[in-house]
Amino acid sequence: MALIYLSLGSNIERQRRIGAALDALADYFGELTISSVYESESVGFEGDSFYNLVLGINTASTVGVVSKILKDIEDQNGRDRSAPKFGARSLDIDILTFESMAAEIDGIKLPRDEILKNAFVLLPLAEIAPHSIHPVTGQTYAQHWAAYDKTKQKLWPIAFKWRNHNLTVAN
Repeated sequence: MALIYLSLGSNIERQRRIGAALDALADYFGELTISSVYESESVGFEGDSFYNLVLGINTASTVGVVSKILKDIEDQNGRDRSAPKFGARSLDIDILTFESMAAEIDGIKLPRDEILKNAFVLLPLAEIAPHSIHPVTGQTYAQHWAAYDKTKQKLWPIAFKWRNHNLTVAN
């Protein structure tokens, strides 16, 4: 079984889309390790703010199979693949890491560059996997978050309930 980390984001019907994605991912992969949910300003375009989180799953599937499942879940949640790269998203699910792989596999670059660039990926990853090692830098995600310039992007935890569990208790 491989441990993989995924990022989820939505700025269209955020509560419903994130909840539906978590339901589908739990149905496919079983137990999920879920970070708090954060709201963040859109990055790269003017638009509504996003809900973002990171989760960990275990799977015996390949990178390609997991990528296909994620695309299917996105499509079931109204993902418009003809929309601009930097634009509104009903649902975006990305593979961040797949074990400690550092390569391009099945068209997916691992680990995903956004881990070290975006607070809305790095903070929730550091929350659920603080001692895990980035496969390229050799540093933990907690170390990367400690060194991250927190003035670059604004994000804040939001109250979010899924399957009668509070994933986040907003400050």
